[in-house]
Amino acid sequence: MHWQVDWAGVLSGQPLLWIISGFLTTLYVTVAGCLLATLITMLMLALRLTPGRIGRGLVAVYVSIFRNTPLLVQLLFWYFAAWSALPQTWRLFIGEVHPWAVLPMNIPWLTPEFLCATWGLALFTAAFLIEEIQAGLNSVPAGQTEAAISQGLNQWQLLRCVLLPQGLINAWQPLIGQYLNLMKLSSLASGIGFAELTYQISQIESYNAHALEGFAVGTGLYLLLGIVMGSLMLLLGPKRRDRKQPRPLIIASVDNPAKD
Repeated sequence: MHWQVDWAGVLSGQPLLWIISGFLTTLYVTVAGCLLATLITMLMLALRLTPGRIGRGLVAVYVSIFRNTPLLVQLLFWYFAAWSALPQTWRLFIGEVHPWAVLPMNIPWLTPEFLCATWGLALFTAAFLIEEIQAGLNSVPAGQTEAAISQGLNQWQLLRCVLLPQGLINAWQPLIGQYLNLMKLSSLASGIGFAELTYQISQIESYNAHALEGFAVGTGLYLLLGIVMGSLMLLLGPKRRDRKQPRPLIIASVDNPAKD
């Protein structure tokens, strides 16, 4: 039996619509997850930097739990356990069809799958972002802190004006990697029935058995999205400014000085 690659089986008709829908769903949940993860990270860093051991202890427990448990287990927990614990009125409201809760290409965002995927990815990623930013803050030379304190800056001004700008520059590359991991790990949300790219490609395999072509296209789309995300974050992120060397002072010689 002769077998050959058939790209038309995935780039036309219903399979193509599934791929487009899955790609956009992955894009939407990635953007929402990155924004929510950034917000959670800011709150956790503020809690860690507050005086006292309670705040630091809570952040340490949070980081330990979410960094050391599988993401798929966390997604299953949010979807099956935490979702069932919500008030019934909330679940009924989210389960209804809302015309205002639809993104372009008719992709609803107010669904249990979308909300649980976004929430789970954000909490998981924030636990890593916190440590990356903390490492960037720790890499700032101690002399910077001492100089800021000697100038009369308080703790908030020290963080906002001295530590955070330099710490973000030092940690920006690892932060980009964590955001890209969020995008790639969104494929695990197919385990809770979330119709992202991996889920839709699996449907193509069952629909016409074009598994090779489908997963090849999916791999290319993940690669494209990762390259675009990484490039944009590098372009828009903080940049290290090289100090300009002082220009040498040039004194012009006068061959024939004026005589009195």
